[in-house]
Amino acid sequence: MLTWMTTSGYWRALPTELADVLEPELGSVSDEIAVVIGQEVPEYARPLEGAFGHGVRTGVTEALRRFIGLIRDPASADEAGRRVYVALGRQEYRVGRTLDALQAAYRVGARVAWRRFARIGSASGLAPETMAQLAEAIFAYIDELSADSVEGYAQAQAERAGERERARAGLLSALLADPPTGADLEALSAAAAWPLPRTAAALACTTEALPGIARRLGQEVLHAEYKSLGCLVMPDADGPGRLGALRLAVREGPAAVGPAGTIMQLARSWRIASGSLTIGTADPLVVADEHLAELVLIEGAAVVERIIERRLHALEELTPAARERMARTALAFVQMQGNASAMARRLHVHPQTARYRIAKLRELLGPQIDEPEARFELEAALRYHLAQAGTS
Repeated sequence: MLTWMTTSGYWRALPTELADVLEPELGSVSDEIAVVIGQEVPEYARPLEGAFGHGVRTGVTEALRRFIGLIRDPASADEAGRRVYVALGRQEYRVGRTLDALQAAYRVGARVAWRRFARIGSASGLAPETMAQLAEAIFAYIDELSADSVEGYAQAQAERAGERERARAGLLSALLADPPTGADLEALSAAAAWPLPRTAAALACTTEALPGIARRLGQEVLHAEYKSLGCLVMPDADGPGRLGALRLAVREGPAAVGPAGTIMQLARSWRIASGSLTIGTADPLVVADEHLAELVLIEGAAVVERIIERRLHALEELTPAARERMARTALAFVQMQGNASAMARRLHVHPQTARYRIAKLRELLGPQIDEPEARFELEAALRYHLAQAGTS
């Protein structure tokens, strides 16, 4: 609904012949308003020449023309006239001004118009009641123009925000390309209004969690959806207090942060962070650098599963409880290099129990547990097996 419809009663209360009284003075009133605006509003204190002067005079003249038209016919307002003031609001945003100057100009215009119209009305013998109604109509009309400009300003803000978000998504895609794309990162950075940092780290999360995390981390963080995940780029992620800020921002999780590095290493940070999302921890934030061994196993899942088939097939014959017990025993064996006392401490059992389990382990797995190459594969397989079982 157009704003004029909410206050059309002001014009219905005015005699239509008032339009004929005021109309001959529109040209001089427009000129005076334009001059006074230049004198009283610092942002418009410049010669009324060229495109700037034409814009001011056009706005003032159109406002007065529409006002007289509403007196003559309160139903005469049209969308085209309203668009002039929406466009003025958009223009103020584009030139980097707040709406304060434009709204001040509107107030100046209302004051000057009322002063001139009051003088004309008095000379024409208008009744005091009509003069009071005219004053109300002028200031109600200015409020409508101001509301139209506020709408235009908000539209321009939303469009600029959309443009910036698209530019930031483009910059993020360029940074995460491996190797980074040949695009001019500096130009993309300028378009996105996001200065390229010296170092940064990538944070991976779900797309649902992305808006909340980004909001809590603030404007310095580059963020966008990327390959069906939420991605955030945190500048200087290894700086003091950065990890703590990340933990506060993540809250519910899950999220994973990759290692910090130069901008050219950001793709690696992203690969590690996104891969680490599958690591289950009690902490909603997975710090990938603290789980690199687990990540290697996850990334090489197909290979590790084949190792399990080759090295641990004997455990499949055991009951689930016995299989888990012997898997933990085997892992302690390869980590403690067969030292029964160290294994007992690791497993929280008596040394004699540890020796009994070692004997059983040799019976199940054979001489491979003493072979260096086999031990490497066994540790990887056992870690993966226990992690998948949720008992590591």
